[in-house]
Amino acid sequence: MTNLTRLFAAATAVAVLSGCAANNPYQQQPAGGDQAGMSNTAKYGGIGALAGAAAGALINHDNRGKGALIGAAVGGAAGAGYGMYADKQEAQLRQQMAGTGVEVQRQGDDIKLIMPGNITFATDSADIASNFYNPLNELARTFKQYDQNSIEIVGHTDNTGSYQYNQTLSQRRAQSVASYLISQGVNGMRVSTRGMGPDQPVASNATAAGRAQNRRVEINLRPL
Repeated sequence: MTNLTRLFAAATAVAVLSGCAANNPYQQQPAGGDQAGMSNTAKYGGIGALAGAAAGALINHDNRGKGALIGAAVGGAAGAGYGMYADKQEAQLRQQMAGTGVEVQRQGDDIKLIMPGNITFATDSADIASNFYNPLNELARTFKQYDQNSIEIVGHTDNTGSYQYNQTLSQRRAQSVASYLISQGVNGMRVSTRGMGPDQPVASNATAAGRAQNRRVEINLRPL
């Protein structure tokens, strides 16, 4: 193992340990391939440390080892900071959406909100259901508080009816949600919309239950 490799490894370990020690009450349990016990804060800190160490070594030509360690400290802190930021945002969204029918998912850097069609819109309509305004108000409040995410709103349908009709309906529904959030003070520069029609089913369209799952609106939050 070369000296520079050893320094990278040491720098990463320091940043990961710093992430583990951070005062983060919103640590998430590991899922999928994550190592047991590793919080999002520690994970992002380690990734940031690697990037920072590499940049620091390149910048400080006279003492690459010192540059790597300094870069790792800066990069690790930045990565851990975003991990903690996303942890807190996710926890708040889960609390707000409890009992509303909206599902909150965490996928790496991204947070996804899945809103089933039976609580968002009437059949064949892009008018927001009256009982869905309260959840949208809560989302708008959180989106204004946590303003370091882009907000992509995606409409989905089942395959009943013509393809073009479903495509247009899904876009109109996504736009309805976007327009309402913007009307509640969310910065429109952060918001984008897409209509996917029936192109991304999450269940079989051969059954009524499957079609109901496919009729949905999703909101994807990604770091700016």
